[in-house]
Amino acid sequence: MKVAIMQPYFLPYIGYFQLMSAVDEYIIYDNIEYSKKGWINRNRILVNGSDSFITIPLKKDSDYLNIKDRQLADSWSIERKKVMSKIVESYRKAPFFKSVTEVIERSLLCEDQNLFNFIHNSLSVVKEYLEIQTPVIVSSTIKIDHTLKSEKKVIEICKARNAINYINPIGGVDLYNREDFKKEGIVLNFLKSDNISYNQFGNEFIPWLSIIDVMMFNSKDDIKKYLKSGYTII
Repeated sequence: MKVAIMQPYFLPYIGYFQLMSAVDEYIIYDNIEYSKKGWINRNRILVNGSDSFITIPLKKDSDYLNIKDRQLADSWSIERKKVMSKIVESYRKAPFFKSVTEVIERSLLCEDQNLFNFIHNSLSVVKEYLEIQTPVIVSSTIKIDHTLKSEKKVIEICKARNAINYINPIGGVDLYNREDFKKEGIVLNFLKSDNISYNQFGNEFIPWLSIIDVMMFNSKDDIKKYLKSGYTII
């Protein structure tokens, strides 16, 4: 059993979905602290040849609340129209605009105001479009001591799911110790995405944008190839 554990990100880059495709179970955290610095409620798209942020505004609240306890701002009903318009204007001439716009609409028009539920829905919509079969499990439903932090929490989740292999994005290579996992009978690996590139309206390529960009410029079959073999497990 191969497992990965990630925070919920808003329409994340392709590496997020490569990791999802590479494991038998994909676990997303709902009960860890929200971070302003990450990609939970924002991402980047292509606008006039440059990268530009799209963001979900949140209600003002304690910085120490878990992701599942944060709510979208009341202004989101208006702001999402602006986000959708920005995406439409940026990609209207992209080869797969029509089919992908329907996916984006299903993500942005979700009426749930809870941050975790909203992002969980958007991940599910993209997962369905890309035909990824990996089950997604919400972390708080797993019976462990949820007061544990970082590596200890990851190891306990792996043990609870009978995982013998934990795969993490390469960015976390300094966070975890292979020997600590090995002591618990778990092999620790890291996924490193290849430098995937494709035509972005003939401009200089900007990597690691939202999955929106990948879907707009690539057929579903080509994306499946990236998901299957566009990375290395270390």
